[in-house]
Amino acid sequence: MNAEEIIQAENDYVLGVFGRPPFVLTEGKGCTVYDSSGKAYLDLVAGIAVNVLGYSDDEVDEAIKEAASTGMYHTSNLYHTEPHTRLAKKLCETSFADKVHFCLCGASANEGAFKFARRYAREHGHEDKYEILAFSDAFHGRLFGALAATPREKYQQPFEPLMPGVRFAAFNDLDDARAQMSDKVCAIIVEPIQGEGGINPATPEFLQGLRDLADEYGALLIFDEVQCGLGRSGDLWAYQGYGVEPDLMSAAKPLAGGLPIGAIMMKQKVADTIHAGDHASTFAGNPFTTHVASTVVNRVSNPEFLADVKEKGEYLMELLAELNSPHILEIRGKGLIVGIEMDIEAGPLMEKGYEAGLLLLSAGDKILRFVPPLTISKEELAQAVSKLGAILQEV
Repeated sequence: MNAEEIIQAENDYVLGVFGRPPFVLTEGKGCTVYDSSGKAYLDLVAGIAVNVLGYSDDEVDEAIKEAASTGMYHTSNLYHTEPHTRLAKKLCETSFADKVHFCLCGASANEGAFKFARRYAREHGHEDKYEILAFSDAFHGRLFGALAATPREKYQQPFEPLMPGVRFAAFNDLDDARAQMSDKVCAIIVEPIQGEGGINPATPEFLQGLRDLADEYGALLIFDEVQCGLGRSGDLWAYQGYGVEPDLMSAAKPLAGGLPIGAIMMKQKVADTIHAGDHASTFAGNPFTTHVASTVVNRVSNPEFLADVKEKGEYLMELLAELNSPHILEIRGKGLIVGIEMDIEAGPLMEKGYEAGLLLLSAGDKILRFVPPLTISKEELAQAVSKLGAILQEV
């Protein structure tokens, strides 16, 4: 099928919940993808912060071949396999975690974390301790529990009633968080760097204050690092740049370099309260995906790799500042998760980006989000910002 036929067939047979541009992507190499006509696009989206090693990475390709050579793409969690054990060990050794539970995506990781927090409270004799404290501009996913902790009316209203027991405070406002706390709160969930909400980094004082609040009220602290984790911030895990440890953490997007996976990482005190049969997933932690994920985690956790991400993130911020565009109100972020808040809509800029061979992403109506592959070069960053500058001069 040609591009027109593919798009028409999609309209005929695929549920239309996504707005897509009028071209068909067919292949990728490095940080560039190509459509069916052969047009190249420099990718600053990376599958929404997923393809951290870009496209056609040699090590990932080899890991896929190795995983496929066993013929064991799936066994279910009824049996022991080495790949998921090896990945769990690596995740624990590189973080605060003592145990890992695998799932399939970020939303399911957050919902599992909510279940574990409620289970933890009940195991300690608190039957009425079930509420979750979340924050303004948060995004934790689109399943019923995760959506309940995502305060967006346009996402929530069509599907109400959602999971009860979620309360909200203003992000980066510790006084408001304290005002919302009660003995019924079993967990506080927060993104160290908000992604969909506009690339808003938490302050160190805010995260430390939430740690203290959780301890004071006997609640668990959950960090959602689905988007900002695994090298994206320049630290392997974003919380490590703050020096504040959670009790539970959700991870997903970049873990397997493009294959679907999620993980709930937790301290032993949480794991001790979860029992056989409390939670499960048929496909989670399958040997194929976890073998590839180990390759990704090993690569990204290299100190030299992380130092390079930090350096390129600082370079990107400098390039964006040098645009000196009157439309840019603020540039914020950390590492290679950067947002530009503007006085104009982001949507038309994304459209013009397609024309210029650039894949851009929004994070709200007037915020452009940069989450490119972590392997992007400084030359590619300069090329992307130059193209963006030309677009901004036209509007």
